[in-house]
This record gives sequence, C-alpha cells and structure tokens, in this order.
Amino acid sequence: MSFSLKDAEIEKAIFARRAILAAFLVVGLLCVLAGRMMFLQVSQHELFASKSENNRVQLKPVAPIRGLIFDRNGILLAENLPSHSLSLVPERVQDMDATLALINTLVGLSDEESARFQKRLKQWRRPFEAITIKYRLNEAEIAKLMVNAYFLEGAEVEAELVRHYPRGEDFAHVLGYVGQMNEKEKRRLDAAQYKATRRVGKIGIERYYQDMLHGEVGYQKVETNAQGRILDVLERESPKPGGNLILNLDANLQHVAMQAFKGRRGSLVAIDPNTGGILAMVSSPAFDPNLFVNGISFKDYNNLRDSLDTPLFDRASRGQYPPGSTMKPFIGLSFLQSGVTNWAEKIDDPGWYMLENDERVYRDWKRRGHGDYINLRQAIIQSCDVYFYEMSFRAGIDNIQPFLGQFGFGQNTSMDVGNALPALLPGRAWKKKYRGRSWYAGDTLNMGLGQGYMLITPLQLATAMSVFANKGKWKRAKLVQYIDGVELEDETPPADVQIKNPADWDRMSRAMEGVIKHYMGTAKALQKDLNYRIAAKTGTAQVVSIKQNEEYDSEALLERQRDHALFVSFAPVESPEIAIAVIVENGESAGRTSGPIAREVTDFYLNSLKQRPMIDNEVFGLGNLGTKL
Repeated sequence: MSFSLKDAEIEKAIFARRAILAAFLVVGLLCVLAGRMMFLQVSQHELFASKSENNRVQLKPVAPIRGLIFDRNGILLAENLPSHSLSLVPERVQDMDATLALINTLVGLSDEESARFQKRLKQWRRPFEAITIKYRLNEAEIAKLMVNAYFLEGAEVEAELVRHYPRGEDFAHVLGYVGQMNEKEKRRLDAAQYKATRRVGKIGIERYYQDMLHGEVGYQKVETNAQGRILDVLERESPKPGGNLILNLDANLQHVAMQAFKGRRGSLVAIDPNTGGILAMVSSPAFDPNLFVNGISFKDYNNLRDSLDTPLFDRASRGQYPPGSTMKPFIGLSFLQSGVTNWAEKIDDPGWYMLENDERVYRDWKRRGHGDYINLRQAIIQSCDVYFYEMSFRAGIDNIQPFLGQFGFGQNTSMDVGNALPALLPGRAWKKKYRGRSWYAGDTLNMGLGQGYMLITPLQLATAMSVFANKGKWKRAKLVQYIDGVELEDETPPADVQIKNPADWDRMSRAMEGVIKHYMGTAKALQKDLNYRIAAKTGTAQVVSIKQNEEYDSEALLERQRDHALFVSFAPVESPEIAIAVIVENGESAGRTSGPIAREVTDFYLNSLKQRPMIDNEVFGLGNLGTKL
C-alpha cells in the first residue's frame, strides 16, 4: 500500500498525536513541579524559613567593656581607649590573595602584619571568627576602606576599645598586660563568655583577675546582606561590663621606687603591716606593657628577650635570692624561742669559727672579728657572723626551719600575686629527697647566715618583715583592695607567729634600730636627717663562691659576679605603717645601694604622701566607668 507524503489528513493525525503526547508531558512536568513546590512550601516551610532567616538575620556576640584598674587614690592605671581596626572573616572571602593585595594597595600592610595574619589564619580558630589584620587605622585609611567596601568581601572596619596603661613601665610587671587570645586560652576559657573577646590578661593582675575584669558577653540580632555586611540591628542584649579594681598600690610611691633604682637591676616590695596591702611592687628594669596589647613587633620583642638585664623577668615575685643577713632578726628570735641563748649572753668573735672535728674555717665578714662581749643585740647591729654560727649550731636546723616557716618562707602566702614562687626553705627531709644526702652541721651554719640552700623572693622577704613589724600577726600580702566597691577580705590567714616572751618583739626591733642609729651599725649612713624611728637590717648574698683563704675582691670580679645587696626595714617602729624589702643585684654594699632606696621610699611615704582616698570607693559599685564608643 502506498500513500502520498502530501496527504494532509495523515499529517494532521500525526501532529495531533504528537501534540497530545507533548501536552501530557508538559502537564506531567507541571504536576511534578507543583508537587515539589508543595513539598518545599508546605512540608518544608519551617526548615527553609529558618534557613532564610539565618541568612538574613544573624546573632552576633558583643564583647563586654573590660573593667578599669585604679590605684589606692583613684589614679587610673589601666584604661580602655577607642580604636579602629580592619579584620577579615576568611569563610566570607572568595579570593584571599586578591583581597589582601587590594588591602595592601589601600592602607599598606607591613611584612610583620602580613606574617601575623597568615599565622593566625593557619591556627585553630572558631568558624566565621574574624581575624584582625591591621590595628589603629587613621581616618584616611578608614575612608579608603569604606569607599572600596564593595570589593572587600569578608572585610570589616571595627570600632573597639583597646587597653592602655598610662603609667607604662612603672606597673609593667605588677599589672601585667592583655594580649591576643591564643589557642590554649580559647580551650581553657568559657567559649560562650569569650566568643567575642580577642584579648585576655597574660600576666600580673590582668591575668589573675581576668574573669572579674572581663564581664559578661552580650548579643545583638543583626540583618545582613548576601556578603555578610550588617544592614541593621534588630535586637540587642547589652553586655555586662567587667568589674573595676582599686588596688592597694600607690602610683606615686611606685614611681618614686622605680626611679630610685636609677637603672640598677633589682626589686622592691613595700607592704602596709596593718592590712597586708602591697603599697609598691617594683621589678627593675621593666618594659612598656602597651607594646604587647596589639601584638609586639619582632624587633621590640627580640630586644627585650635578648637583653642581659632581663626586663621581662618579674624579680619581685619570681626572683630567687639567698637572703643573707636580712634573716638574722628572724633567726635571732628562733634562738630565743629554742632557749639556746638570751639577750645577755656574750661570746668572743675572733673573726672565724670552726666546728669540732672539721677543718673548714667559717669566716666572719669582718676579717679581724668584732671582739669580745658580742651579745644578740650587738650581733644584729654589727651583723656578727660568728655569733650566728655559734647559736645556729646550738639551736640546730630542727628548731630554726619550723620557726622560719611561720613567717611564710618556703611558701607562696600572698592572696592574689599570680605565679609567685615559693622559693626554698631547706631542711633535713628536703636535702635527703632532692640531694640524696644527710643534713650536716655546716649546712645549719650556712643557713644561720641566710646562705647555703635557702632562697627567698623579695615578696616573701617583705611579707615576713610585715609580719615581724605586726608582732607576729598575719596579714597576707594582697594587691587588690576593692572589687566594684566590695573590700577583698582574707578568709584563711595563716596562723600568727607565737613566741614565748612577747617582749622579744620590741627588743629585737630596738636592736634593728641600732643598725642605723648606732655608731657601729651597718647602715649608719642612713641616719642623716631621719625624722622617724626605723628598724632595719642589711644583708649581702654571694653570687660566686670565694675560696676559704681568699678575700672578696670587688675589683677582680665582673660586675655581674659581685654580691647582691639586700635591705629590710619597717617604720615607724612604735606604730609601723610600711615594711620594705629591697634587693639590688650585684649592689655589694646595702648601706650604699639598697638601703638608700628603702630610705627614699620610706621618706616619701611617711613625709610626703597624703594618705586619704581621693575618690569615694562606693562609686565603683554603680557600674563600669570604661570609655564607650
């Protein structure tokens, strides 16, 4: 059968069949599309509505304002200053290299800034966490970045409060500083509370009171565009500011103490015996803590790290030194307590001392000795070594060590000095455990002069002198006086030092007065123009050993091999207001180095300072006084 291709009826039938098939196909596809739309719009409505809302509206944490720090008279020591910085959220940057190149063209990035950003980019961090790339933007730089904001996806110019320390080096070690939070700190701190925080306390008060100074995080619900830029703030829960601290430290006294060192290496700690409040705490030399807030440069850090004077080292709480003869007032009391001597007994000092069946000669600092009739009072005034050799041998380590422990030696007894070392109060058990040897009589003789194994920190020595000035009553050393108007109290003070005859406190104090007032006193040069009563004791600590038959020759030693000079004191004797410990490294003579420093600080505190609050402490309970943007 044949048919013509030009048959119109057949063509119409074929077209109709094809049209019907196409219609069914279109209707089927429309049904599928309608079903899919029904599924998305009805069944999955809540899910996609939530996702859409999250793309448009985000919950962003708001960092709290860090609490301020004041000295005892209301002088601001740590404040918050407004600053602008540029940060990037890597997850929102399409082309990191191109973005960084554009930023470099607009505001310029130093090699150090680029290296620091790349380092933080590779480190562990929270998703969508902004990384600061440049700090302290000026107005011209901000304008350039805002004009080109469209081309800088993921980049944000942020206004923030940055920590600043107006007194700089004076309080570097005791206040510490804040710095960029590292990975270890992120894992240690509460992730929710610190979600918006970039800087935390690294050392000193800033670290010890980190949680109190930090405050509580806030949140704001913001509307953003497709690039993640904030268009509007819909809701806000304000953060709670950090607490303000009022310290026991006196800013002017601290400055006087710092200047008194005149570039020498050493430390001073001054304490109010009545409260335990630390009035001054100096480690010299120091550094500018403001260098660390936004990240210190490699050059500046290397200069500090490599300096032979170790300005980064906190000598006040972590420096460990032999206490030398500054221990003699404490050890002298232990002699009286153990009953091996009394105030009246006298000995002969020929300039040397020997134990039976021992060939070693223990020399007095005065080669020809102090002569006949040396009693405890004269032994303190003239710092007679032979007297303390004899009485230490009689008393024995089992009487001396426990008594010294009551003053806090070998312990960290401070309330809030973070990372303070306990130093070392040795004894039989210690030597057996750590040296594998028994304790010998010679060890006791060395310890009787504050030498041998014993080590102290300046903070410990000042604390012990404060307890001594307070006649054995303990007030633990503390830096902070008030937190938001609430006084910091010591709920667990150590047990008070008990002695058999309480009159020995006054007798030992009068003996220590003779160190300055007596014509034979080791610090008699300090009595000029003295208008208050002061009890004191000098001391030296060997840095290098001297052979038995050799004399100490300062000229033959390098400067850093010379003896350390130590000085302790409290005043006024009749009603102590300040107890001081000073150490000048390689200062040799306490009467010429550490003693004058203590005298200058004591003079200023007792004669120049007006000891009354300049502000009403209650205002600190009414809220944070931090700078707001």
